[in-house]
Amino acid sequence: MITTPKQKAWSKAIAQPATEFDSTPLSIITGAIPPDLRGSLYRNGPARLSRDGERVGHWFDGDGAILGVHFTDDGATGVYRYVQTQGYLEEEKQDKFIYPNYGMTAAGAFWNNLLKPVKNAANTSVLALPDRLLALWEGGKPHALDLQTLETVGIDDLSGLKDKHSFSAHPKIDGVTGEIFNCGVSPGASTTLNLYRCDSTGKLQQHNSHSLSGLPLIHDFCLAGQYLVFLVSPVRVDLASVFFGQKSYSDAMKWKPELGTEILIFERDNLSLVSRNQTDPWFQWHFANGYVDENNNIVTEFTRYEDFDTNQYLKEVASGQTETSAPGTMWSLVIDPQSAKVISNQQISKICSEFPLVSPNKVGQPWRYTYLNVHRPGVSHGAELFNAIAVFDRETKNMAIADLGANCYPSEPVLVPGQNDSERGWLLTVVYDGNTDHSEVRIYQSDRLFEPPVCRLALPSVIPPGFHGTWKQLNQ
Repeated sequence: MITTPKQKAWSKAIAQPATEFDSTPLSIITGAIPPDLRGSLYRNGPARLSRDGERVGHWFDGDGAILGVHFTDDGATGVYRYVQTQGYLEEEKQDKFIYPNYGMTAAGAFWNNLLKPVKNAANTSVLALPDRLLALWEGGKPHALDLQTLETVGIDDLSGLKDKHSFSAHPKIDGVTGEIFNCGVSPGASTTLNLYRCDSTGKLQQHNSHSLSGLPLIHDFCLAGQYLVFLVSPVRVDLASVFFGQKSYSDAMKWKPELGTEILIFERDNLSLVSRNQTDPWFQWHFANGYVDENNNIVTEFTRYEDFDTNQYLKEVASGQTETSAPGTMWSLVIDPQSAKVISNQQISKICSEFPLVSPNKVGQPWRYTYLNVHRPGVSHGAELFNAIAVFDRETKNMAIADLGANCYPSEPVLVPGQNDSERGWLLTVVYDGNTDHSEVRIYQSDRLFEPPVCRLALPSVIPPGFHGTWKQLNQ
């Protein structure tokens, strides 16, 4: 593919559908695999953005494919497979888009939008359980996959998920108890927010629900001590235009700042509502983490956008050519849990960033280091994907950035905690190198990002830029 002046090197990674590969030994480009790195890295993202010459309407529409990288005493092997969803299999057979999706209406007559369900793209995140891997998507049930081969087993109901309930893409795993908390939104005449608590094996233990006003876009939430925190931004979907095929979900979303941001606080033990309140309007996709401080207030940090232009930018990504600038920055919000009243709300970093993560051992607890994607110094947000990884030190307020070089695009960095430090260790990221049109895995020492990676592993084919991943320790 030849890029135009407006197109960037990353566009080559999504120009063609990604190519699967079975279990393959990965060759070392530089360095050596750390001897204590034993387990599996899993990553999910949209891998097919076109069929028969037609492009998807939004980056979120691409069929999901999972990358698994297994580290053992014998070295590293990789496997990459599309999730075999019903929609993927049917559209693969006919080689055309059929189903409605986040940014697409159904092919054919308008009534197909009523007859066909929105396609479960299984393309957003992964949840590694003791006996299976779950491919997660915003609006439906997860798909279970084999942990080693990534073969799709089928839809997983977590031993109790109701038929029309979704299990969203950002579950929170308590690092101490292993409990899994998640949510899902059920649209309709009355929109319902469903809350779930599962045990460490993924078995549903408790469910509760809460009515919402209109149909908002809830992508993520926060576990903070004994609370679940939701910040419901003022985006609402015009459902009528979706049902009658006039607009896709994405195009039917309206930014309504006059509604403000709704704060919902739930008790984690029984999933009941503790408090609710309204505050200033903003939008956020992702939380970093949260905890309860010494004053019994909730502290939560997230990537904040001043409006919903971020959705237009992500829509443009699917075309390989972006122009909209929608920078997000890290903010800290302190809330009184009993009243949901905002005590403070302030920006903690001016650097454009996204995909914030903390150590899995610190989820819901006080933490020091946040790992995230950022832009290289001097790079404009609107034209580029994130092209560096970083660690933000909440104690010193400093941001250490690993500059990967021009035309190199890392995925969300995943921390593998060290044996002697629960917040530092190995930082893993999958990188697309637009200079050579290849993908690789890079392993960094998390407290020495200014140094070259300790190891680089070549991947057999290009892995398109994706969304979220996780680490599963060997024999965990």
